[in-house]
Amino acid sequence: MPGDDLIGGNPVAGTRSITIDAAPETVFDFVAQMGFGRAGWYSYDLLDNLGRKSADTINAEWLVTADGERVPGGPIEFLAAHVDRPHAYVLQVPRRTALGHQLDFTLAYALFALPDSASTRVVTRVRIAIDGTAGPLLENALLFGDGAMVRKQLLGLKQRAEAVRST
Repeated sequence: MPGDDLIGGNPVAGTRSITIDAAPETVFDFVAQMGFGRAGWYSYDLLDNLGRKSADTINAEWLVTADGERVPGGPIEFLAAHVDRPHAYVLQVPRRTALGHQLDFTLAYALFALPDSASTRVVTRVRIAIDGTAGPLLENALLFGDGAMVRKQLLGLKQRAEAVRST
Protein backbone atom coordinates (compact mmCIF):
# COMPACT_ATOMS: atom_id res chain seq x y z
CA MET A 1 0.00 0.00 0.00
CA PRO A 2 1.17 3.55 -0.57
CA GLY A 3 2.60 5.00 2.62
CA ASP A 4 3.68 1.68 4.11
CA ASP A 5 7.29 2.88 3.91
CA LEU A 6 6.65 5.94 6.11
CA ILE A 7 6.71 4.07 9.43
CA GLY A 8 9.58 1.73 10.22
CA GLY A 9 9.61 -1.12 12.68
CA ASN A 10 6.54 -3.19 13.33
CA PRO A 11 3.48 -0.92 13.55
CA VAL A 12 -0.02 -2.27 14.04
CA ALA A 13 -2.11 -2.01 10.90
CA GLY A 14 -5.73 -2.22 9.89
CA THR A 15 -6.82 -2.65 6.28
CA ARG A 16 -10.39 -2.02 5.17
CA SER A 17 -12.10 -1.70 1.79
CA ILE A 18 -15.32 -0.88 -0.01
CA THR A 19 -16.60 -0.84 -3.59
CA ILE A 20 -18.15 2.44 -4.73
CA ASP A 21 -20.23 2.79 -7.88
CA ALA A 22 -18.43 5.93 -9.07
CA ALA A 23 -15.30 6.73 -11.06
CA PRO A 24 -11.95 6.89 -9.22
CA GLU A 25 -11.66 10.63 -10.00
CA THR A 26 -14.93 11.37 -8.20
CA VAL A 27 -14.07 9.20 -5.21
CA PHE A 28 -10.57 10.66 -5.01
CA ASP A 29 -11.87 14.22 -4.93
CA PHE A 30 -14.11 13.40 -1.98
CA VAL A 31 -11.14 11.85 -0.17
CA ALA A 32 -8.79 14.72 -1.03
CA GLN A 33 -11.09 17.38 0.44
CA MET A 34 -11.44 15.77 3.86
CA GLY A 35 -10.40 17.67 6.95
CA PHE A 36 -11.67 19.49 9.99
CA GLY A 37 -13.31 22.75 8.92
CA ARG A 38 -13.30 21.53 5.33
CA ALA A 39 -15.46 18.68 4.04
CA GLY A 40 -15.31 16.87 7.37
CA TRP A 41 -14.47 13.18 7.55
CA TYR A 42 -17.79 11.58 6.40
CA SER A 43 -17.88 9.71 9.69
CA TYR A 44 -19.48 10.59 13.03
CA ASP A 45 -19.70 14.37 12.60
CA LEU A 46 -20.39 15.01 16.27
CA LEU A 47 -17.08 13.37 17.19
CA ASP A 48 -14.75 14.39 14.40
CA ASN A 49 -16.24 17.61 13.04
CA LEU A 50 -17.73 19.25 16.17
CA GLY A 51 -21.25 18.54 14.92
CA ARG A 52 -20.77 20.22 11.54
CA LYS A 53 -22.25 18.04 8.79
CA SER A 54 -19.72 16.56 6.37
CA ALA A 55 -19.95 17.92 2.83
CA ASP A 56 -22.13 16.21 0.24
CA THR A 57 -20.47 17.89 -2.75
CA ILE A 58 -16.95 18.53 -3.95
CA ASN A 59 -15.51 21.97 -3.18
CA ALA A 60 -12.39 22.76 -5.23
CA GLU A 61 -11.07 25.09 -2.50
CA TRP A 62 -10.69 22.16 -0.10
CA LEU A 63 -8.90 19.76 -2.48
CA VAL A 64 -5.39 18.72 -1.53
CA THR A 65 -3.43 18.50 -4.76
CA ALA A 66 0.22 18.10 -3.76
CA ASP A 67 2.47 16.29 -1.33
CA GLY A 68 3.30 18.35 1.73
CA GLU A 69 0.00 20.20 2.07
CA ARG A 70 -1.39 20.48 5.59
CA VAL A 71 -4.75 18.90 6.41
CA PRO A 72 -6.49 20.11 9.58
CA GLY A 73 -7.65 17.23 11.76
CA GLY A 74 -9.09 19.05 14.74
CA PRO A 75 -6.73 18.66 17.68
CA ILE A 76 -3.99 17.35 15.38
CA GLU A 77 -2.76 18.27 11.93
CA PHE A 78 -2.08 15.80 9.16
CA LEU A 79 0.42 16.12 6.35
CA ALA A 80 -0.54 14.94 2.86
CA ALA A 81 2.44 12.63 2.48
CA HIS A 82 1.46 11.25 -0.93
CA VAL A 83 -1.07 12.63 -3.42
CA ASP A 84 -1.47 10.77 -6.72
CA ARG A 85 -4.88 11.58 -8.21
CA PRO A 86 -6.87 9.36 -8.74
CA HIS A 87 -4.81 6.43 -7.43
CA ALA A 88 -3.50 7.12 -3.94
CA TYR A 89 -3.77 9.53 -1.03
CA VAL A 90 -1.79 9.19 2.20
CA LEU A 91 -2.23 11.24 5.36
CA GLN A 92 0.47 11.22 8.00
CA VAL A 93 0.72 12.63 11.47
CA PRO A 94 4.31 13.87 11.55
CA ARG A 95 6.19 12.08 14.35
CA ARG A 96 5.21 13.68 17.60
CA THR A 97 5.31 13.15 21.32
CA ALA A 98 1.98 12.56 23.03
CA LEU A 99 1.64 11.72 26.72
CA GLY A 100 5.36 10.97 26.86
CA HIS A 101 5.30 8.54 23.92
CA GLN A 102 6.50 8.89 20.35
CA LEU A 103 3.59 8.46 17.93
CA ASP A 104 3.76 7.60 14.23
CA PHE A 105 0.48 7.38 12.29
CA THR A 106 -0.49 7.06 8.63
CA LEU A 107 -3.83 6.60 6.89
CA ALA A 108 -3.61 5.54 3.25
CA TYR A 109 -6.27 5.33 0.56
CA ALA A 110 -5.63 3.33 -2.61
CA LEU A 111 -8.21 3.56 -5.40
CA PHE A 112 -8.57 0.91 -8.08
CA ALA A 113 -10.81 1.24 -11.15
CA LEU A 114 -12.70 -2.01 -11.54
CA PRO A 115 -12.46 -3.50 -15.04
CA ASP A 116 -15.58 -3.39 -17.19
CA SER A 117 -17.43 -1.08 -14.81
CA ALA A 118 -17.58 2.49 -13.63
CA SER A 119 -16.84 1.42 -10.06
CA THR A 120 -13.90 1.97 -7.74
CA ARG A 121 -12.44 -0.31 -5.09
CA VAL A 122 -11.15 1.78 -2.20
CA VAL A 123 -8.66 0.16 0.14
CA THR A 124 -7.58 1.97 3.30
CA ARG A 125 -4.76 1.13 5.65
CA VAL A 126 -3.99 2.71 8.97
CA ARG A 127 -0.54 2.11 10.50
CA ILE A 128 0.21 3.09 14.06
CA ALA A 129 3.44 2.87 16.06
CA ILE A 130 3.75 4.11 19.64
CA ASP A 131 6.93 3.52 21.62
CA GLY A 132 7.23 2.64 25.30
CA THR A 133 5.77 -0.02 27.55
CA ALA A 134 2.20 1.24 27.05
CA GLY A 135 2.74 1.41 23.27
CA PRO A 136 1.02 -1.87 22.35
CA LEU A 137 -2.03 -1.09 24.49
CA LEU A 138 -2.32 2.43 23.04
CA GLU A 139 -1.77 1.18 19.48
CA ASN A 140 -4.57 -1.35 19.76
CA ALA A 141 -6.94 1.16 21.37
CA LEU A 142 -6.31 3.59 18.49
CA LEU A 143 -6.66 0.79 15.95
CA PHE A 144 -10.03 -0.21 17.41
CA GLY A 145 -11.32 3.38 17.42
CA ASP A 146 -10.01 3.99 13.94
CA GLY A 147 -11.80 0.88 12.71
CA ALA A 148 -15.17 2.19 13.86
CA MET A 149 -14.55 5.65 12.42
CA VAL A 150 -13.17 4.44 9.06
CA ARG A 151 -16.05 2.00 8.60
CA LYS A 152 -18.51 4.88 8.94
CA GLN A 153 -16.25 7.07 6.79
CA LEU A 154 -16.17 4.57 3.92
CA LEU A 155 -19.95 4.20 4.01
CA GLY A 156 -20.30 8.01 4.00
CA LEU A 157 -17.83 8.30 1.13
CA LYS A 158 -19.79 5.70 -0.83
CA GLN A 159 -23.09 7.50 -0.24
CA ARG A 160 -21.69 10.84 -1.37
CA ALA A 161 -19.73 9.65 -4.43
CA GLU A 162 -22.63 7.53 -5.68
CA ALA A 163 -25.06 10.44 -5.20
CA VAL A 164 -22.82 12.73 -7.30
CA ARG A 165 -22.53 10.03 -9.96
CA SER A 166 -26.30 9.70 -10.24
CA THR A 167 -26.89 13.42 -10.79
